[in-house]
Amino acid sequence: MDLSVKSPENIEYMVEKITTKLRMANVGAIRPNHFSESSYEDLKEIYEMVERKTNFSPSEMQAIAEELGNLRK
Repeated sequence: MDLSVKSPENIEYMVEKITTKLRMANVGAIRPNHFSESSYEDLKEIYEMVERKTNFSPSEMQAIAEELGNLRK
């Protein structure tokens, strides 16, 4: 997957990977259509950080969820 291209498909892919890796309980609150291409780079940074780590503390998970909430349209 070429994440250098801003596309709805890439947004969907990154959101799915983030929510799966964090095992987010309320995935309905974070949907790909909640994000615009203007927030693509920020979403990509979060995705890359989540992919690098193997474990997350509860406070890290909360901070990531809050940041995703801030990026929503």
